[in-house]
Amino acid sequence: MKRRTGELTNRERRFCEVYALGGDAENAALTAGYDMPDKAGVSLLSRDDINAEVSRLYEKRLRNARQKAYAGYERIAFGSVNDAVRLLFEGDRFGTEGEGYDLFNVAEIKRPKEGALEIKFFDRLKALEKLEQYGRDESEGASDFYRALVSGIHRLKENDSDYGGGNGGEEL
Repeated sequence: MKRRTGELTNRERRFCEVYALGGDAENAALTAGYDMPDKAGVSLLSRDDINAEVSRLYEKRLRNARQKAYAGYERIAFGSVNDAVRLLFEGDRFGTEGEGYDLFNVAEIKRPKEGALEIKFFDRLKALEKLEQYGRDESEGASDFYRALVSGIHRLKENDSDYGGGNGGEEL
């Protein structure tokens, strides 16, 4: 079966996937099933279509990592501490009944010699700052839709203040 021009084989795709994960051409070629992985890796990386696919996969991984980090910061900033408080009251039973607790916001748990339980949480303000920074970074490369949305809000605000209504000229 003849492949179409510009279309990667399954083995070439596998090479791209493994190379995008680790950056080791020889290991990627070996994992993809090439006989002479050291030469195959160098040869494959000299092709534009392979480099384009590796770049696409790398960017996808980077976007996924950013989305996971954003979701983690959201959980820290807005997540519940109810289970940590429950843990304070059920401290001795935690060892046997600890499953089901959501302790994502907990940075550290200690039991000093006195026997009391100490729980340290991740800093919510720092998480909010990271979320705000992420939003600022995203808006610097914002889509046309986002810019149009912001522009529309400002026009609505201007129209509202022209008719004496709205928020008294305060910033949105």
